[in-house]
Amino acid sequence: FAPLINGSNIAGQLAPQLFQVARFIANRSTVQGTRQIFFVQLGGFDNHSGQIGSSSLDGEHALLMQETADSLAAFWRALKAIGMSDRVTLFTQSDFGRTFVPNDSSGTDHAWGNEQLVMGGAVVGNKTHGQYPQLVVGGPDDVGVDDWELQGRWIPTSSVDQYAATLLRWWGMAESQLDGVLPNLKNFGSARSLGFLKA
Repeated sequence: FAPLINGSNIAGQLAPQLFQVARFIANRSTVQGTRQIFFVQLGGFDNHSGQIGSSSLDGEHALLMQETADSLAAFWRALKAIGMSDRVTLFTQSDFGRTFVPNDSSGTDHAWGNEQLVMGGAVVGNKTHGQYPQLVVGGPDDVGVDDWELQGRWIPTSSVDQYAATLLRWWGMAESQLDGVLPNLKNFGSARSLGFLKA
């Protein structure tokens, strides 16, 4: 499967990391263990400047998104080649989002809610889970009081606890264990799952 995800064929740092993960998965009988979590990372999204280039296709953000798309597509092809696409779930995680309104340096500043991507055979795909914000500066989903604060910092409708609980439940964690691992989960009542993974 190496030609499908060979990091040298895709620019950037993410593909080589996913290539190593695919190798671990392909050699799972040697690595041992029935369940593993692999962590890969791609930095550079904290674009206070240069997020947008001379066109929407050559800014820093667009280049990072292209690298992400190419790397994930190659990883998915590798999983299918080794017959593991139904048994692997890939998910993204980020500290914070970006403002909707750009700043004076062709970038954006720190915000709150953002979107995450989940990929795998167990994913209930081709849909968005959670409520998409109204993209209105100063609208009902924007955080702030004074005019200078209203820059499109969207209030999230789903929590990281619900996101994590959905993933951990798929991974095999018992419902009785979730409250110990995610103490804020109880604040969401019966909405303990976001429903993006099949049972």
